[in-house]
Amino acid sequence: MISRFRALPLRSRLALLVATAVAIAVAVVSTACWFIVRDKLYDEVDAKLHSVSRATQMQAINILAALRSCPREPVEPPQPDEVRGPRPVSFYYFQLARTTDERPCVFADSAGIIPVEDSDRQVARAGDPDVESYRNTEDTKGVPVRVLTRPAVVDGPGGAVVEDTAVMFALPLTDTERTLNYLALLMLVVSGIGVLGAGAAGAWIARTGLRPVDELTGAVEHVARTEDLSVRIPVEGDDEIARLSRSFNAMTAALASSRHLQQQLIADAGHELRTPLTSLRTNIELLTRSEETGRAIPPDDRRALMASVKAQMTELASLIGDLQELSRPDAAARGQLLVVALHEVAQAALERVRLRGPELVFRTELEPWYVRAEQAALERALVNVMDNAVKFSPPGGVVEVTLRGGELSVRDHGPGIPADELPHVFERFWRSPSARALPGSGLGLSIVARTVQQAGGRIRLVPAPGGGTCALISLPGAATLPPASS
Repeated sequence: MISRFRALPLRSRLALLVATAVAIAVAVVSTACWFIVRDKLYDEVDAKLHSVSRATQMQAINILAALRSCPREPVEPPQPDEVRGPRPVSFYYFQLARTTDERPCVFADSAGIIPVEDSDRQVARAGDPDVESYRNTEDTKGVPVRVLTRPAVVDGPGGAVVEDTAVMFALPLTDTERTLNYLALLMLVVSGIGVLGAGAAGAWIARTGLRPVDELTGAVEHVARTEDLSVRIPVEGDDEIARLSRSFNAMTAALASSRHLQQQLIADAGHELRTPLTSLRTNIELLTRSEETGRAIPPDDRRALMASVKAQMTELASLIGDLQELSRPDAAARGQLLVVALHEVAQAALERVRLRGPELVFRTELEPWYVRAEQAALERALVNVMDNAVKFSPPGGVVEVTLRGGELSVRDHGPGIPADELPHVFERFWRSPSARALPGSGLGLSIVARTVQQAGGRIRLVPAPGGGTCALISLPGAATLPPASS
């Protein structure tokens, strides 16, 4: 049963659940109403019986006369021929029940005879005038009645009680049962209409509520079929469907941006690779033509040509390495983060950069600072930053490297970066027009920014007072080595 239910479409399941929930609610309410009405009607009948029993017990002569004669059948009073007919069933029943007799003593004006049961004899045997017993039964003719049994009192309330004798009063329940049956039929019809209405309402709610899901499904199918990531779903409200639509729109926007960046990376990489490859091809063609024609290239030109080939190959290898670094996902590029001494990493990077600018003056002030990062990636990032300072420093210039309070500052005294170019310095393959003649791929600062962000820090370039550029790298950490965790 459950497997069949799960096999139904979501719209059908939602409509069925709504109809079932409404049906259960209507059934519970209808049943509760029926029992409340029944109890109320029985309370009214019991109140009538109680009133009649009090009035009848005052008539001690009738009780004593019935005990003496103990008639077994009610006596119908004489009526004129023109009005003679069947006795109406709305008359009260009056009779006496004795513990020593199986059959009751019936009052003359009783509407019929009620079979005596053990509960009636128990009331007679108890002899307590405050005891009352109510029950439903049928008279000897099959008419449903409500019966009240009390001990027989001959002198009114608080008077003498006839031993082992009880008085039975009853009212027919024909009208009451008819009302309850009509109410049950009415509740059944109303419940049926309610269930049908709930099914229709459930189908409408499912169709209306799942319309955004249908739109989302259509959009997903369209994207899967056409790879069109420009599709957006209209968002209305703040409910779960709206959140799902926003998430889908954000996902397609992120995928579109990722694909755009991927295409841009491929285009930029192709453009950057074309330059060293063209130079390499030109140089190799010159060498090949020299071998084919037998015309030797002058030694100085040949050495310059080979140096150019070597430089282009080095640039090409560096560019490929940078592309591989940027192509790795963040999780793969992050590696294992360990507590490292930033001042020691900066010193090691500085020693490597000194070889690239032997004519420059390096001023350093490195205070201890410990951070959590990947040491190799962090050192490579610092080398890139310092290498830029060396590249743009004039001959005999000064490069200042300072580490205070967790902020590493690398300053050069070069031409600086125009203010309108600063927002683009961390973009992939972006290079300042003034730096296009210098070696490099435009990927170094992108790698630096990525490494610093993975370590929880930030980097920015600002114009330095008096000229030049200052790179500021802030990394969270501490001035003292944290205790080793157990």
